[in-house]
Amino acid sequence: MNSTPSDTAAILIEALPYIQRYAGKTIVVKYGGNAMTEPALQQSFARDIVLLKQVGINPVVVHGGGPQINSYLSQLNIESRFIDGMRVTNSETMDVVQMVLGGLVNKQIVSLINQAGGRAIGLTGKDGNMIKARKLLLERKALDNQPSEIIDLGHVGEITSIDASVVRMLEEDRYIPVIAPIGVGEDGASYNINADIVAGKLAQVLNAEKLLLLTNTPGVLNKQGQLMPELSRDDINNLIADGTIHGGMLPKLTCATDALAAGARSACIIDGRLAHAVLLELLTDTGVGTLVTP
Repeated sequence: MNSTPSDTAAILIEALPYIQRYAGKTIVVKYGGNAMTEPALQQSFARDIVLLKQVGINPVVVHGGGPQINSYLSQLNIESRFIDGMRVTNSETMDVVQMVLGGLVNKQIVSLINQAGGRAIGLTGKDGNMIKARKLLLERKALDNQPSEIIDLGHVGEITSIDASVVRMLEEDRYIPVIAPIGVGEDGASYNINADIVAGKLAQVLNAEKLLLLTNTPGVLNKQGQLMPELSRDDINNLIADGTIHGGMLPKLTCATDALAAGARSACIIDGRLAHAVLLELLTDTGVGTLVTP
């Protein structure tokens, strides 16, 4: 059914208080999942980001790229290995990660935003020493009171600090930062870092008004598969304890609650498979995901 001029006016009026609320504020968006790989969703995401910037909101995009990395490793006959969901990243794999994340994927997103009328600039955490990192050592608990096993994942990193001054400079000059989750060690070594974690830490450092994490589910679901539209940190702890929240949703909610504890106003897990999900979450009364609040 076609919308009438009155329908269009009602939509714009509904968005007005949210535009006023977020004007001049920073919104950190973790971009991944289907939204990154389906052309129609790529276009809708780029337009969402440009519209936000046009009305005075400051979006900062952090992106992943796991499927694209897997594809290139396969073409180069390099085995993809994962331990507890984390990619084992030797020097050869890290070269591919940097090429794909910092080059191919990052510049594709920049190009999409620019084609939609925005002014995007692509960065990695190595630019300006923005994201400093160290090697992440995975501790795996052993059975029968044996010592824990320490697993070296190679060039997989954890963040030690973020200097977001270059991001703030770009925001003030009306650019849209697009950031690949690659950090740099004290010795200059490159580290592959989970994009959810980078987005959450950036939201903390930038004192963001909102952190949006795009995923391939409607949001956080209960044991009956129904969407839970709002959760507090206490709710999340209880749901983790009873096993409702598990797997890939755990790191997303951990970085969301960490960002809230450090000063971000709110965080939301939203369905990246839905066209214009970012606008629907930010600028409408109903939203489209699970809102995480302090």
